[in-house]
Amino acid sequence: MLYKKKISFLFLFFFWFSNLTYLHSQKLNSNITFNPAVFIKSHINDSHEWHLKKNVYISLPIILFDKGFKLFMSSKFDHGNNLVNINNNYYRLINNKIYKTNQFGLLKIDNNGNILNNMPLDFSITKNVLTLIISIFILCLIFIKLSLSYKEKKKNSKTGLLLESIFFYIKNEIAIPNLGIKKYKLYFTFFLTLFFFILINNFIGILPIGPNITGNISVTLSLSMIIFFILIFSAKKKYWKHIFWMPKVPLIIKLLLIPIEIFGIFIRPFTLCIRLFANITAGHIILISFISLIFIFKNIYSIIISIPFSIFILLLEIMVCFLQAFIFTSLSALFLGIAIKD
Repeated sequence: MLYKKKISFLFLFFFWFSNLTYLHSQKLNSNITFNPAVFIKSHINDSHEWHLKKNVYISLPIILFDKGFKLFMSSKFDHGNNLVNINNNYYRLINNKIYKTNQFGLLKIDNNGNILNNMPLDFSITKNVLTLIISIFILCLIFIKLSLSYKEKKKNSKTGLLLESIFFYIKNEIAIPNLGIKKYKLYFTFFLTLFFFILINNFIGILPIGPNITGNISVTLSLSMIIFFILIFSAKKKYWKHIFWMPKVPLIIKLLLIPIEIFGIFIRPFTLCIRLFANITAGHIILISFISLIFIFKNIYSIIISIPFSIFILLLEIMVCFLQAFIFTSLSALFLGIAIKD
């Protein structure tokens, strides 16, 4: 069993490695200077198409609002090479952003190189949005199947037993200690959802063609805002009293602490957002940076450094997937527990 796991991991790594390197393999024998920053950004940023391998893309729907909705597929842009005409409205795709232009595709650029053209409201199904839908479908599939096994009183598989152990860990080590035995049930399913949603998307991010979902600041900010609003609407009177008028504290000290406490209400969920975003993104950047050494030095000796360190970082990222899901859930429970404490 251990031997099979090692083989599976090595296959995953080299499949991941080949997908990253295949795009830029032609540059080893060309005069084009390899830019690792562009290479890294292309793999951690969102896009309007999903690149699977060389010359194989999944075209995704473009939904624009510009005096009415306009719907077409991203293949019309041809990776940013084409000017798209929709009812005499012209659009160009530059750096994964859609700009409105004239019929000649003219771009207005200021002295700093910023594009001044208007940008229509973009409601497109991007690579990250599609992956979020897929991850939700995977989670529903796993847990509906698990719930049916309980109803039919079937013996749980190894996956089921692993999930059970995680359930009990979150209940006994996160929910009950922070929320109390009487109140944890109301929020327990939310913390389970939060943990597994982050975990599954962390794992998708380290797959060979997986998008960087939890390394996207919009996603982590959305999760943090959910925590923020739950905290605000669940907080007890005692919590607000300690923020706006701390008991048994001198008046001058109160006036100093009130702004700090109010600022703390907003900074706590913001730290959740930044922590998850920074750790996941940093892992991807470091991993791809080691791969980039091959294209920077362009010799066989760079592989001796690149491959072992890449495997080490990939193993570390697998651990970070669990760790960051646990930290985000644990701190969310801690902040909520402080707010609802009687």
